[in-house]
Amino acid sequence: MTDVHNDFLEEEDFDTILSPDIDFSGTLNIEKSFLIRGRLTGDINAQGFLVIDEEAVVEANINASRVVIRGSVKGNVTASEKVEITITGRLIGNAAAPEISMEPGCVFNGQCTMPEKTF
Repeated sequence: MTDVHNDFLEEEDFDTILSPDIDFSGTLNIEKSFLIRGRLTGDINAQGFLVIDEEAVVEANINASRVVIRGSVKGNVTASEKVEITITGRLIGNAAAPEISMEPGCVFNGQCTMPEKTF
């Protein structure tokens, strides 16, 4: 049994969206919820909720509070709360978070580290 919750998220749930027709290179520093539907190369530092949507392709190291991977990520992912990889998700890189969940059928090739949650 998996702990991943694939709640249907509306665009209105996000403060910012990187559209499918956008190809971004560089460092993103994000304070609120963010949805990636396009291509991104670089680094992501997010204080809020980050979703990499099904068609998204991300080549970046990611630091966020919570990360949901539905698309493709190549890079290391560190979250202060949780990393979720859904059935359509693909992570080639390391994952570090107090909670890590992977749906059956996802792709994960890397090392998994689960440090204790700090309060």
